[in-house]
Amino acid sequence: MNAQVALKGYRNIQVNAGVAGASPHRLIEMLYEGLLERIAQLKGAIEQNNIELKHLKVNQATSIVLGLRDALNADQNNEMVSNLDNLYDYIQRQIFQANLKNSPEILDECTSLITEVSSAWREIASSVQ
Repeated sequence: MNAQVALKGYRNIQVNAGVAGASPHRLIEMLYEGLLERIAQLKGAIEQNNIELKHLKVNQATSIVLGLRDALNADQNNEMVSNLDNLYDYIQRQIFQANLKNSPEILDECTSLITEVSSAWREIASSVQ
């Protein structure tokens, strides 16, 4: 068995186990972590001119952003939900722009925005516990 295949299988099991036991709050944290990781990988793919990997990471990052948007409570028609939806929409468009323009700098802005929101989300979790 190839070591890479075995490692990938282990990671999948580890992620699935983490998701199964996670609180809804932790699931959002995991989405932020995954998005930051995919954006970093996308940035590397752009810098290395790896077209195949770039498209894969654009798709993965976009899927995570869509997951974050789906997790918003649309029934709560408040300003915070609207602002987060607008932010996620902006980040999604910026990911596409970074892909089209081969611009890692655009991704730096996305990383900064997601890091800020993720940090605030972690603060909420620590104040609730």
